[in-house]
Amino acid sequence: MENGGPLVDIGSAAETVAAVVEEEVASVAPLHQIESLCMRCGENGTTRLLLTRIPHFREIVLMAFECPHCNERNNEVQFAGELQPRGCCYRLEVPAGHSEILNRQVVKSDSATIRVPELDFEIPPESQRGRLSTVEGILVRAADELESLQEERKKVDPVTAEAIDEFLTKLRSLVSGNAAFTFILDDPAGNSFIENPLAPSLDPLLSIKFYERTKEQQASLGFLVESSPEEEPERQVDRDALAEENNVNVVQKEPHGSVGALAGRRAIAQGKAEDVAAALCRYSAPEEVDTLPSTCGACAAGCVTRFYSTKIPYFREVVVMATTCDMCGYRSSELKAGGEIPEKGKRITVYVQNIEDLSRDVIKSDMASVKVPELDLELASGTLGGIVTTVEGLITKISENLERVHGFSLGDSSDDWKRKKWLDFKSSLAKLTSLEEPWTLIIDDALASSFVSFTTDSVEDDKRLVVEEYERTWEQNEELGLNDMDTSSADNAYSRTE
Repeated sequence: MENGGPLVDIGSAAETVAAVVEEEVASVAPLHQIESLCMRCGENGTTRLLLTRIPHFREIVLMAFECPHCNERNNEVQFAGELQPRGCCYRLEVPAGHSEILNRQVVKSDSATIRVPELDFEIPPESQRGRLSTVEGILVRAADELESLQEERKKVDPVTAEAIDEFLTKLRSLVSGNAAFTFILDDPAGNSFIENPLAPSLDPLLSIKFYERTKEQQASLGFLVESSPEEEPERQVDRDALAEENNVNVVQKEPHGSVGALAGRRAIAQGKAEDVAAALCRYSAPEEVDTLPSTCGACAAGCVTRFYSTKIPYFREVVVMATTCDMCGYRSSELKAGGEIPEKGKRITVYVQNIEDLSRDVIKSDMASVKVPELDLELASGTLGGIVTTVEGLITKISENLERVHGFSLGDSSDDWKRKKWLDFKSSLAKLTSLEEPWTLIIDDALASSFVSFTTDSVEDDKRLVVEEYERTWEQNEELGLNDMDTSSADNAYSRTE
């Protein structure tokens, strides 16, 4: 090739890209060149592949194609790492006259959808492949692609072409910053990202929500989705009929994830009741452990979630859940609040002054927000999910999460002042756990499902722990779905049984 550099076969490059590379190795990863077909002129061009890592974000594959015959060029980014446990939805408000917001960096994966509600405009995943760009760059590319076939449309369908011209005028007005709009990036894979220049502080223009993927989204990402209970009997009848036609013996298969449970029940049936009870009580909690069918968050295969309800003294009833996947080995544990919804929210304030305060047990629900006023740090609800840890462990998880999500601030393309800001903030987080100065931890939970242990015999005697109850606002009840909740039928049923 004229551009020089050795060409390698696509198999060797794919093996290198798929290999697990450590961070220090990824920084010096070689550049691979592959001879590939140009879709514009039909001649052979060159595709360059580079496996790299966005610091504290995740691994990506950068691809750039160039054709020396027709000068066609394009670039693409694909993710080499794993899919995230949940999908993500970024919502960026862009006011009119603030063109600097359009320069925010955007990582769009292959599965992400971009929407602009003001124009009823949507960019589906197949329209724009994974790319590393800005808000302005994504909108400009969408406008250019719509405009590229306008001459042909005007000859075939003038009415549609005229409507697209009017739409392009509105779209380019957004790109120029003359009109306010909302930029929504929805990615079921959870691998997309929009830069927050105010990190680690919250950006009032940017909101992030995490959600569980639907079966359709699981299937679109390539996961094996099990059929619903209504569809399974029909499929079983079809399989049995096909087996009878071919004279094949039908093998009875156990549901995935229940093999161990069935073997345990057989062992219990064959053993002595006293021995079985002693063995179970030796290694398990006295509460009854129940199971329910679930879906693995890593490979989407069917598995079993085990859970039991218990009561934490001076707190409330909770449900401990644990999931194990026999297919891929994925494990997860979670703690959720049980019982009725409290009438008031709860705000817990901890004045951390010594090592005893760092060792306090902490239960943070998935709806609780965390604040550290001394660092102007605030994490919105749902950022870390529901966790059981200590005060020191909570700060450590916050530091790790911020480094992973806001990795652009430490990348090669970041400004020096941004990098210095992040390094200073990281050192400030380290000072919290080293107790160089007293600091304050505030956990605000509208559902009153969070808990911090006290270091004295009673919570009233602990002067460094303050627990306040407050009335929830209408907006908080609306977000929790309490405004539309109707329990009158259940109340009447309970009143009749009493």
